[in-house]
Amino acid sequence: MTPPVGAIHRHRPYLGVVGARIIGARALQISMGAPLFVTEDELRQHFSEELVQLYGVEEAQWRVVLDPNKIAMLEYEQNRIPIDVEPHIE
Repeated sequence: MTPPVGAIHRHRPYLGVVGARIIGARALQISMGAPLFVTEDELRQHFSEELVQLYGVEEAQWRVVLDPNKIAMLEYEQNRIPIDVEPHIE
């Protein structure tokens, strides 16, 4: 399977704590105005059920998810966060 455009190749899966720190750091960047690595259409598609519940069917078509944590989680799941952590090797 070919990784999506803009995907970052990871050499190893991160443990829960490291992944959480990466997501938290990226969410902070997003909340401070950093550019997103997913499009508005991808956000609408991924969170469509939540948007429909909040705003109704018609309004959900033009609304976007604004929660930086959810956006960072989606970027992380799609391997689009350009943050890598090197382990301390002594």
